[in-house]
Amino acid sequence: MPTYVVMLGAPGAGKGTQAALLSERLGLPHISSGDIFRENIKNHTELGSLATGYMNKGELVPDDVTIAMIRERLGRPDCAPGAVLDGFPRTPAQAAALAEMLAGLGGKVDVVPYIKVEEQELVRRLTGRWTCRAEGHIFHAVFNPPRQAGVCDHDGSELYQREDDQAETVTNRIRVYLEQTAPLIAHYRAAGVMREIDGNQPIETVTAALLAVLPPAASSEAP
Repeated sequence: MPTYVVMLGAPGAGKGTQAALLSERLGLPHISSGDIFRENIKNHTELGSLATGYMNKGELVPDDVTIAMIRERLGRPDCAPGAVLDGFPRTPAQAAALAEMLAGLGGKVDVVPYIKVEEQELVRRLTGRWTCRAEGHIFHAVFNPPRQAGVCDHDGSELYQREDDQAETVTNRIRVYLEQTAPLIAHYRAAGVMREIDGNQPIETVTAALLAVLPPAASSEAP
């Protein structure tokens, strides 16, 4: 059966980093909702055009558009063994749609690691983050500085600090995430698949803790 992992964690908790590491260790695609949006918009797909229309009007992209993007991505051949999902679902309604989607693919959400980090540490991490304009590669002034200041190591594009990574907005981002995600955390906790991970530890330690909570079939495949 395929293995599906849903990553949860507040902004700055390291969710994206750990999702990418798990993807590599398990040989499963890393399905980032942000990447899927960018891909569809860049390629001018029908779904991308729909999403752009809402975003240009300053409106939230409806669930059905987001869900359709995720469904299309999970239906590709490379997702046959499963996937590590990052940034989706965000609400219990999206979680229900995902469950229905995965049932159609012969699977289910196997485990939901929730990476917990204290708010003060989240603020420290986020205010040092810089993003690549071309592909969204992430760097950090302290933890992962680029080789050349202001330039992405991977594609040479400019690094910039997103408005929502600036100090005045970071605290609000964290609080909004925790408020909005609380029902989703409760949903997966009630389903018995959520596992809390201490995200205040070094990256390698967090990765080891994540591997330890995976289903036996998945973790046995990791080198």
